Amino acid sequence: MDGRLQVFAGNAHPALAKAICEELEVDPGRAIVTQWKNGETRVKLEENVRGSDVFVVQPTSCPVNHHLMELLLMIDALRRASATRITAVIPYYGYAKQEKKTSEREPISAKLVANLLTVAGATRVLAVDMHSPAIEGFFDIPVDHLRATPLLARALRHDIQDNIVVVSPDAGGVVRAEDFRERAKGSLAIISKQHPGADKNETLEMVGDVDGKIAVIVDDMVSTGGTLVQEAKLLKERGAAKIHVCATHGIFADDAIQMIEASSIDEIIVTDTIPLPEHGKGRVKVVSVAPLLAEAIMRTHKGLSVSALFT
Repeated sequence: MDGRLQVFAGNAHPALAKAICEELEVDPGRAIVTQWKNGETRVKLEENVRGSDVFVVQPTSCPVNHHLMELLLMIDALRRASATRITAVIPYYGYAKQEKKTSEREPISAKLVANLLTVAGATRVLAVDMHSPAIEGFFDIPVDHLRATPLLARALRHDIQDNIVVVSPDAGGVVRAEDFRERAKGSLAIISKQHPGADKNETLEMVGDVDGKIAVIVDDMVSTGGTLVQEAKLLKERGAAKIHVCATHGIFADDAIQMIEASSIDEIIVTDTIPLPEHGKGRVKVVSVAPLLAEAIMRTHKGLSVSALFT
């Protein structure tokens, strides 16, 4: 890209956007992102972006609809202001859990969001650990899908070196868990469960030996925490000496933090893809994705390989 690099952000996670700008040694783009008195989102760019290579940092976290609309309007404003390229940097991709129809008369929300981003004017997407790799195929524009596994595994290995068994919370997470296992140098176990309803999971059975070992549950997100607590209970019943959790997105909806504090989980490591609750972080360790995203942004801007970041 010949155009200058500019980074803008909405109100979803200003702290992460600031950290990314500090890593890149650039000033954050100036923009008004607020609301009109009637509740509609208002966006106004306060500096020239004509010919620029622009990156918009905005996880679509809670409140999801509001932050998604901010992102869409910022992209539209940048397109109409003649930015050369607009990359939507979405550390947490909302609506990703509805990436397929699980029953009749349901939407495929992840596909709809992909369409909205493209129509708004995004020319590229940079995301971290979307719920399903298949979501990449929902876009007709380039997608760089970064993984937080190396960061999480490095943070775990800093504290724990031996006797690790990596636990996949379901069959769909085996690939992620296997990648983590290779980096953490441990064995593998898999929990099988069914889904009786939305945001409800019932643990069934486990394959693998955790007796006397340090069990590490690896997942892409922690939402309500209910399933996680059930899994920790099962691992403890099977003889796990300690239980750790590594997850990319710490959503911690409702009273998830309190449930985890009252459970047998010793520590949970998450990244800062979304802002974390200010209360009850006693067992929560946070690893920043700002250096990873900054490096990906710089490589994209300079036309260098981003796949090198996967190792």
